[in-house]
Amino acid sequence: MRIRYLVLLAYILFLMLPLYWMVNMSLKTTAETLTTFSLVPKSLTFDNYRTIFSDPAWYSGYLNSIIYVSLNTVMSLLVALPAAYAFSRFRFLGDKHLFFWLLTNRMAPPAVFLLPFFQLYSSVGLFDTHIAVALAHMLFNVPLAVWILEGFMSGVPKEIDETAYLDGYSFPRFFLTIFLPLIRAGVGVTAFFCFMFSWVELLLARTLTSVNAKPIAAVMTRTVSASGLDWGVLTAAGVLTLIPGALVIWFVRNHIAKGFALGRV
Repeated sequence: MRIRYLVLLAYILFLMLPLYWMVNMSLKTTAETLTTFSLVPKSLTFDNYRTIFSDPAWYSGYLNSIIYVSLNTVMSLLVALPAAYAFSRFRFLGDKHLFFWLLTNRMAPPAVFLLPFFQLYSSVGLFDTHIAVALAHMLFNVPLAVWILEGFMSGVPKEIDETAYLDGYSFPRFFLTIFLPLIRAGVGVTAFFCFMFSWVELLLARTLTSVNAKPIAAVMTRTVSASGLDWGVLTAAGVLTLIPGALVIWFVRNHIAKGFALGRV
């Protein structure tokens, strides 16, 4: 039993090592990072974080990413919920083929849609806007959301729908007050995956923006200069990039645990 705990502890430490090393580097100067090897900073400094919070080009990247990722998550759920309900409750001609076609959009690499999106948004005036990136990411997140939510909805007996209709519930009232609470774990899991996929996606977000909606992942490339990489600022930005994802996991942690146990995840 003790050996098992030691192995588990060693595995956890192995997983946490990259995170610790990134935090360690963010509290050092670039000169110390490149010249010495130390498990703790010899000259503790928060200048790297001050640079990020004092430079509008840096903190605006975080705001831009949070805005379009939040928009994408909300819009993906609004579109996927009725679509998933239709797939779970009704049978129609070509339903399985349509369901598979949705998944093929998720399988396609973002580079395939890069040029069409760029030309379309440039022609309609959506280039370098938050809504442009949010809409582009929906192409990949909506199929995933429909696939996950359909699994949860299929687990709810159809008799609940019929009983609600007999009791005089309208569909919007039934869906919002009865059905949606029953699948809240699935909604939490879906929101988590939509947020994460949109947060880490770089190719579309970088190509469809230039200044006003530039994401933090694209801003991080500014650390490259003639003298090399500014490792301190780069790792500090990386540490701050982990915070939104950690917060999302914290708020939906109970739904995620139940969702992984019951849903199609």
